[in-house]
Amino acid sequence: MPIHLKREIDKLKRKLLSLSAITEDQVRRSVKSIEQRDIQLAKEVIHGDTEVDRAEVEIEEDCLKILALHQPVAVDLRFIVALLKINNDLGRIGDLAVNIARKAATLASQPPLTVPFDLAEMSERAQAMLRDSLDSLVNLDTSLALNVCARDDEVDRMKRAIRHQVEEMLRNTPEHISLLLKLLAASRNIERIADLATNIAEDVIYMVEGKIIRHRAEDDSLPAKR
Repeated sequence: MPIHLKREIDKLKRKLLSLSAITEDQVRRSVKSIEQRDIQLAKEVIHGDTEVDRAEVEIEEDCLKILALHQPVAVDLRFIVALLKINNDLGRIGDLAVNIARKAATLASQPPLTVPFDLAEMSERAQAMLRDSLDSLVNLDTSLALNVCARDDEVDRMKRAIRHQVEEMLRNTPEHISLLLKLLAASRNIERIADLATNIAEDVIYMVEGKIIRHRAEDDSLPAKR
């Protein structure tokens, strides 16, 4: 690898890892804001989205610049392509964190509502998937990446269970329709974060091994939902 290309790729790695840390923190704080009914924290997440957007655009521009100026091939090209996709997924995760925070701000201004489902457990699983997918990226660990892919089904199952419970509550307590629909939407956002964590894990596998496992059932991996 030419020294100039290596320098640019190393700089790109550092920027992506920084964005990963910011995005993970945005998700953690957005979920905390909905669990603790914390309006101020929700507002901080919403305002923090500007930093995520700026970093995402900067990384995309850097990737395109490397492709244009250095014309990488083989492993280097695969690495840049994977980084472009991961960067996009991180931006989308940041947007989902903002969506959750906006719902948290609304819910916090309303009287508390007792629900039979555990949104916190689902969010913990999704956050663990995101954390592990990013760890697999840092360490180029395909075993951990495959483990993330295998856990997506459980979060999907939990989201379906929450939907059924919300539907039952809507039939029994229609006066709470607005709050219940916001909680249902928050569960969908959390499920999408798990999906995007799976996408990142799949891209790590592509980056390391050159294998595209999307839409396949081999190697205990699960289809992505891009």
